[in-house]
Amino acid sequence: MKKVHVNASREYDVLIGRGILDNSGEFIASVKNPSKIAIITDSVVSGLYLDRVVKSLSKLSCEIVSFIFKNGEQSKNINVYSDILEFLAENELSRTDMILALGGGVVGDMAGFAAATYLRGIDFIQIPTTFLAAIDSSVGGKTAIDLRAGKNLCGAFYQPSLVICDCETLDTLSDEIFADGSAEAIKYGMLRDTRLMKYFEEGIVKENIEDIIFECVSIKRDIVNADEYDRGMRQILNLGHTFGHSIEKLSDFSVSHGHAVAIGTAIVARLSESLGKLSKSDREKLEKILLKNNLQIATDYDKRSIALTALLDKKRNGNTINFILPVRIGESEIYKVGTDEIENLLSEEILRGH
Repeated sequence: MKKVHVNASREYDVLIGRGILDNSGEFIASVKNPSKIAIITDSVVSGLYLDRVVKSLSKLSCEIVSFIFKNGEQSKNINVYSDILEFLAENELSRTDMILALGGGVVGDMAGFAAATYLRGIDFIQIPTTFLAAIDSSVGGKTAIDLRAGKNLCGAFYQPSLVICDCETLDTLSDEIFADGSAEAIKYGMLRDTRLMKYFEEGIVKENIEDIIFECVSIKRDIVNADEYDRGMRQILNLGHTFGHSIEKLSDFSVSHGHAVAIGTAIVARLSESLGKLSKSDREKLEKILLKNNLQIATDYDKRSIALTALLDKKRNGNTINFILPVRIGESEIYKVGTDEIENLLSEEILRGH
């Protein structure tokens, strides 16, 4: 088992290994012994892992209650969030109790935001069950729900008390959902680590999944430790996300987060090349790696729609917005753009890749 220690406003460990789900109770007991645990999960994950986690938690001799909502991004809204809060209140959870998020990024975001706001904050544990959640959303303390206007517009910075990542849960993922995580891992490679890119370039991802998760989480840990509240360098973690979120929203979330981020990453790579920052060879290499890993690199949405939706991005500051541009494989930078310039920066070639 590998371990990454995060030293943020709340210190915690990220545990990474195979077959460790059945030891969840033991791991949780090492950080807290609550009298009640509320498991928040979705309609897909509950059928796969809920019973195993409940069985493991029986070692804690605490009461277990479960809230299950419909799987999918469409559930990441204020109504389901409200239902979770009412469930916690009806079951009389106190500040000495705990929430456990069992599932992918939507579950982690919803449970984390509920934990941050219920009784002004109670402890919570993340047990990610998707590749994307394991390397990205379960670590770092960003929690949120979507509003009608856009993605993740209501949320809080709130760190978990522990993250338990059992790599065996990734074995049940479809190729499409696994590719969501690949997009985020490739993002980390573009940001900081050329070694990560090799796994995806050579097609040796699943057999090295523990090492990949460890490397991605370590990169995010270092960035979060330096800028927990997203005021500076942490913004580079949003490589591909500004346009990715636009594509998600325009598709009514029929394009999943990771696949949208892949397209967004390819778009900003072509934009960076057009600005003379990224070489053609590095841009072509990135595109080949994305395609090799079942990801798309282009969108059919027009530049005006994408630009207007991008104005709702959280990285907007008044009349400017920060884009994250790759300048070479393993390095990216923050690039400030006026909100009235976004549409003009885009072109058919940048959006379509031809």
